[in-house]
Amino acid sequence: MYFFIAQLSISDILLSTNIVPNLLHVLLTNGGTVSFFDCMTQFYLFVCTEGFECLLLAVMSYDRYVAICNPLRYSSIMTNRFCVTSIIISWLMGNVISFTVTITSSKLNFCGSNIIDHFFCDLVPLLELSCSDTFSVHFEIFFLGVPSVMVPTSIIVLSYTYIVISVIRIPSSTGRQKAFSTCSSHLIVVSIFYWTLFNVYIFPKREQTWVSSKILSILYTVFTPFINPIIYSLRNKDIKKAVQQTLHKQISRNKY
Repeated sequence: MYFFIAQLSISDILLSTNIVPNLLHVLLTNGGTVSFFDCMTQFYLFVCTEGFECLLLAVMSYDRYVAICNPLRYSSIMTNRFCVTSIIISWLMGNVISFTVTITSSKLNFCGSNIIDHFFCDLVPLLELSCSDTFSVHFEIFFLGVPSVMVPTSIIVLSYTYIVISVIRIPSSTGRQKAFSTCSSHLIVVSIFYWTLFNVYIFPKREQTWVSSKILSILYTVFTPFINPIIYSLRNKDIKKAVQQTLHKQISRNKY
């Protein structure tokens, strides 16, 4: 679990480093300029980290499923080799998907306005600026969306369905509460991430304005990486204990 949380932290740091500095510059100066190469680089890193996080959250949900539904076999299933292999595959798939979409998008013709009505180089505003046919890009995104979004979503839904069924069967309320507490942090993170992702890209509402889309984009590019460490820290007894010990040592040093 801690290995997966560490990978989630790396992904969040990369995403925040890629988006936040330019976002702050745009907000403070009421606009900004970016070269085509820098825009494509930012877009590549954005898609890569988001694609990786989709796959990582699915792996983490499977980890919680094994921990609750098959606790006696946890050590034999979630081995170091399995964990490292799943992370490597997730990073590779995130890079391949991002590289493919970025290359296709960079080959579009941008002969009209060069003003991006967004805080960063996102897919939708880039396609709106293009004056060439974007059917190939949309088809590519739909095709790549199956392994990067739909499959992870299915794994998460199935994992938590079995988790809920297993928890309901636990006779004692204390046992049910303990079982739910082991996956509550991950469930909160998954809910925030996928809710914003589906609202912006998968099933956007017709009445949804471009302003609300930008606000939702801030949620999963800025708010989610910011709130993830807090969620896992507050819901994890080991992390809370480590923080308390560190604070206690610091207070003791200050007294002397």
